[in-house]
Amino acid sequence: MMLKKESQIVSTIQKKTMSGNVDNISRTKAYLNYYKNNQEIWWALLASMVSRNAGWNMTDLKSNWYETLIAPQYSYTLFLTFERANWFIFSDAYPQLLLYEASKNEKRPLFHLLPYFDVSEFMIREWNIFWNCGNLERLCTALIINEQHLIQRPVIEHPFYSSHVFKSLPYFLVEHLHFNTVLFPTFEGNLYGFSVDKFQKVERRIELGKKLAWLLFKSEQSSLIHQFGLQVEPTGSRRDYEKYVKWKISKHTPILRTAYSPVLHQRHDYEDWSLSTRNVKRFFKSLTEPKRKYILTNWYQHKMAELFLAMKIETALIKAFR
Repeated sequence: MMLKKESQIVSTIQKKTMSGNVDNISRTKAYLNYYKNNQEIWWALLASMVSRNAGWNMTDLKSNWYETLIAPQYSYTLFLTFERANWFIFSDAYPQLLLYEASKNEKRPLFHLLPYFDVSEFMIREWNIFWNCGNLERLCTALIINEQHLIQRPVIEHPFYSSHVFKSLPYFLVEHLHFNTVLFPTFEGNLYGFSVDKFQKVERRIELGKKLAWLLFKSEQSSLIHQFGLQVEPTGSRRDYEKYVKWKISKHTPILRTAYSPVLHQRHDYEDWSLSTRNVKRFFKSLTEPKRKYILTNWYQHKMAELFLAMKIETALIKAFR
């Protein structure tokens, strides 16, 4: 039975989670503000940076280039895929973050309250381990593992998203665009990051998350990336960083809140993924420098030129066959 104060803590966290989970911008800001107050929780900054990328992908779909390349119906379905995953992860992770913060304030662990937020047994164990040993890297990796397993069945393998997005013909085009690339910008106009193929596989997404965590906290560029992430107000538009690059880009992406209205989500039957998943220990290998190239400034410039050409060809073909 919960104490009265614990009941109040649970209620407050539920309200804060709901108010922070309105749209991509509110989530990005919530993660960012949390990290500023709890810098030992690496995952919060990582989540904010990845959430920025989700917003950029969303508004790309409304840009002057992509509206030519991607059919409107598929475009909105793709937006819903990004939005659903973004919402789902926040609904699970943010209460965990707030409960840790409450534990610090109370000077005692409150992780026995995590089941009230349908948090996996895996993460309940990991938060207790973190409280006792303070391993920042392990907790970050644990949260990456948890959230990617969390969205696997209700989003990635959901019959609607599976058939209408990941197994659809247009998805091959989407994979060729930069939707599966996560970029970390800097004020110097440089771009760092990694791409992932076979996005539907949970192992690939966890691997991507760990690479990004290394880049954000262990690479030589980490302080430059932090400066951008902590200082630039997120709007959902790639203009947030494209205004710093050294070349001109004629692609215009709108501010997210002018492009999309908030989507009302519901979390259906809860299923603890960790009760039926084995061998997660293999994901806890230490964050080490990836072998793959992560300086993507030139790659991005070439990708923009490639997309511009594709857009021009598509526009010409549409005019020719009218």
